Parts: sequence; C-alpha cells; structure tokens
Amino acid sequence: MNTKNILLIISIVTGLSLFKAQEKWILESEFLSKADTVLVFKPDTYDQRTQYPLVYLLHGYSENYRQWSRTTDLQQLADQYKAIIVCPDGFVTWYLNSPYDKGSRAEDFFFKKLVPEVHARFNIDRKNIFISGLSMGGYGAIRYFLLHQDYFNTAGSTSGAFSLDLKTLTDASFTFFKTKRIIRDLSHALGVPTEWSQYSITNLLKTYNTGKPFLIDCGTEDILYPATIEIKDQAERLKIPVTFISQPGDHNTEYWKKSVQYHFIFFKEHFK
Repeated sequence: MNTKNILLIISIVTGLSLFKAQEKWILESEFLSKADTVLVFKPDTYDQRTQYPLVYLLHGYSENYRQWSRTTDLQQLADQYKAIIVCPDGFVTWYLNSPYDKGSRAEDFFFKKLVPEVHARFNIDRKNIFISGLSMGGYGAIRYFLLHQDYFNTAGSTSGAFSLDLKTLTDASFTFFKTKRIIRDLSHALGVPTEWSQYSITNLLKTYNTGKPFLIDCGTEDILYPATIEIKDQAERLKIPVTFISQPGDHNTEYWKKSVQYHFIFFKEHFK
C-alpha cells in the first residue's frame, strides 16, 4: 500500500472518530410544533461501560442549538471534563410551557422527551447532572434547576434574563433588535404582561429547599446586570448558597466564551 493510500485511510478514520464524538439529533415530539435539533458532544474516549457526568447548555433568545458550539470549543470541554454535553434548541420559548400554544411546551419537551432520550443513549452518572445557559438560556437553566432539584447536582447561568418584567424586556428588545420582538413572542406564549411575573426567578427562588449551590454571573456593562444582582441579593437573604461572579463585560460572545469556563470549573468542584 502506498503512502497516499495510508494517509487517506488515516484521514477517514480520524473523521469517523470526530463524527462519533459529536452527534446531531432531530427529535419529534407532541410538545413542540416542529422538530427539535440537539447537538451532543461526548469525550473522544467515550466507553459505554463508564458512567459520565452530563451537562446541558441552553442557548439565548433568537439563537439556536449551535450557539454554544460557536461560542466555545465544546469538544475540548467534553474531553477535558470527561462529560457528555447536550445543546437542545429552545427556539424563542424561554424554555417554558405556553398555556396558550400546545405546540410550544419546551419544558415538557426537555423533561419528557430529551432527558429520557439522553439517558437511553448514554451511560450517565446520575449524581453528576448539571445545567447552564446564557441570557434566555440562563433563565431556563436556573428555572429547571429550581423546579427539578432532585435531578440536577447544581446549575449555572451567565447573563441570565431572570426578570420577566415588561420594562426590562422592552429595554432589552430595543437594545438588541430595535423592535418589540421579545415582547411579542412572550405575549404569544404567556399572555398579557401582567401574567408574566409568576414565571420570574424571584418567585421560583421561594421553592428552593435542597441546600444545593448554584452559580450566576454577568458582565458589569450588561443591560441584564441589575437583574442578576437582584437574584444574588434575594438568594443571600434566603440563605441560599449562591456563587456570584462579577467582572467587566457585556452581553456578547466575547464575555460568554470566558464565563463558561468558570461554569465547568464550578461543576467539577461539585462532582459527587
């Protein structure tokens, strides 16, 4: 066999190895009106006989399941922490179940479709399941953690959109999109703005009861920084073990690329 053929075989094998380490799923369900695309990364040394930690990463508003893989090297993180990383598509649902649109039940999709699918395909260490997200996904991550404290070890949020408040989200919508698109989407999903407050993290913190810690961070120049401070202060008043990171930065990829590294360090520190 000549050198060219050997190199071709090596290239093919290497490509297959990378393909196996990263998977793309298309999941149909009764909970969403369209299929959900999920990007999954596993360590390149994955062995079905070994149990692995699991990290869910939720993207921000107007983005999709590829946002985190464009923000940082998820394969490198999966290899470094020997973890399965799962990135679903949350569309513009805020990871909530809409009481008005049966085709927009993202929370049901996550726990009744995605979670069983992940556990059926991989050997997961059930003591070490984590979740994090950015912006809308930061809200979703802390929401899911607070409502399902028995499932998650701990959680993180970066630049979390914690307050479903009309003024805050109107300001954010005009800052990022020059329109009221966030308000329109939330109104479609949740009804009139006076009904939104029940979904805010400030209300959900009152359900906390496990002693499990979680992490929140936000850049000091971020329009959502005050909402993060509010959650930090409330958690401290309630004696909830919250870790808060504050550093210069705005609501952008440059900040999230740095902040997610701290989340994985935090998760590793809480391995059981």
